Amino acid sequence: MTASVAKGEGGTGSAFAPLREPTFRKIWTASLFSSFGQTILGVGAAWEMTRLAPHSPSMVALVQSAMMLPLMLVALPAGAAADMFDRRRIALTGLGFSILASATLTLVTFFGFTTPWLLLLFCVLIGGGVAFYSPSWQASIGEQVSEEHLPAAVALGTISYNLARSFGPAIGGLIVLAFGAQAAFAITASFYIPLWLAFFAWQRRHMPSRLPPERIHRAIASGGRYARHSPPIRTVLTRTFMFGIASASSAALAPLVARDLLGGGDKGAGIYGILLGASGIGAVVGALFMGDLRHRFSTETVVRFCTLMTALALITVGLSRNLVLTCIAQFVSGGCNIVSFAMLNVGVQLSAPRWVTARALSLYSSALTGGIAIGAWAWGTVAAYQNVSSAYVASGLAVAATLVLGWLLPLPRGSEDEDTSSVEIGAEPEVGLALTLRSGPIVVEVEYDVDPEVAREFHGTMTQLSKVRKRIGAFDWSISRDIANPAIWIERYHCPTWGDYLRMRDRYTQADLDIQEQADAFSRSGQGRQVRRRLERPYGSVRWKADSPDLYRGTVDFIGP
Repeated sequence: MTASVAKGEGGTGSAFAPLREPTFRKIWTASLFSSFGQTILGVGAAWEMTRLAPHSPSMVALVQSAMMLPLMLVALPAGAAADMFDRRRIALTGLGFSILASATLTLVTFFGFTTPWLLLLFCVLIGGGVAFYSPSWQASIGEQVSEEHLPAAVALGTISYNLARSFGPAIGGLIVLAFGAQAAFAITASFYIPLWLAFFAWQRRHMPSRLPPERIHRAIASGGRYARHSPPIRTVLTRTFMFGIASASSAALAPLVARDLLGGGDKGAGIYGILLGASGIGAVVGALFMGDLRHRFSTETVVRFCTLMTALALITVGLSRNLVLTCIAQFVSGGCNIVSFAMLNVGVQLSAPRWVTARALSLYSSALTGGIAIGAWAWGTVAAYQNVSSAYVASGLAVAATLVLGWLLPLPRGSEDEDTSSVEIGAEPEVGLALTLRSGPIVVEVEYDVDPEVAREFHGTMTQLSKVRKRIGAFDWSISRDIANPAIWIERYHCPTWGDYLRMRDRYTQADLDIQEQADAFSRSGQGRQVRRRLERPYGSVRWKADSPDLYRGTVDFIGP
């Protein structure tokens, strides 16, 4: 994305520009209803747990863990499925499962069969459906809006949830008080339906790959390898996970703040809704200013400031016994949290290539929700052994401690300027064997003829190229130098099958090819590099015709790796 476009995002009215695009507007509007349903579910489940287990803060905190844990466990397989298959159908499947699970929970609660562990189980099931749907929704935003509107569209995605969180908890609290938890669960089921219908009506153009989809375990592994060998994404995931753990007390223990710290007692559902409403309003305000903040300051600067303010807000909540002061702290915490997470989310979307976008976003969601789930359990345990006030103060201090990560793992600069679209790398490789997509392993050797005087510079470039190869599918990468002729260098790597090698060729971005061109520029011949592709275990090619000539010959060309 160009700098001019990035600057334009901060302009007046640009935050709502994506709503001019019909498909996004319909799905975003419907997502607002589902977000209301999700927040009402959280209020109903948390308050129902205070009734079922009134003397167990850890069980109350586990409601948040139960809703978040599936997002960590299911998100990566869901992201892999979203990258391999039709994202619209994946979203419909996840939403349909959540509708069914929440409807069943309504019936169970209505007939009085609910127990603490059964309530947690249904929270896990509903959260699992949302987790299966979420990567498809996030990854498909880029298909529903133009590229210049993508950051604003991502911010609007957070606004839809936080608009609901601003008013949904208060509404949920009133519903629970007036009609009971079963009414909250029924509304959750009904509010998922408009989003299901919006995705059903979306006439998405599914462009199938020229190659069959990977198997699910291979696709998951590919997404993990990409994140592992992509420094920007790896840094974002680490920072998100640690911040999620440290700050989880805000969401997990809010019912106990209303009941114990603010004196709401058993009638504190309304106060609980007000607290979450204050946090949600802060999040909406923060999201509206996100474009301007991205234009004026670096991501690192904004995240550090928001981290400090979140720490102060959590400590304030722990020490306060005044509703107004606690609401102000919740407002600050909600705004700072959403700005930090939205900026990191945009960074992941703009730095991940299309072939792995959903998996990268699912890893981001896993890091965020997994951190919150673990943190919710941890701070709930602290509250059980100490008290709610101590848990909040300790959480605030833990958030402040994550500021150290700003120096140890600084967030990347300028990742939004990289071209992450896949590009063609040349003609198809010459093949003299009868290969299938399952043939393999495939060994690729690339020979470079480099002036020994620039050997150090060449080796540095090849180190960068090794990261490119590894994150798009290469295994056992190595670089070696000829002993007799120091000008000759051999790059070598494996692909498990011929199909994996062809997929790898489809995953190069322009930024990746720029690094390859830097390596080619060292060539003394002016013809580029020589590439040889070999079948490492050619038993199948000779098994049935042992007396015939061996057709296998290493292919030598200058096309591309």
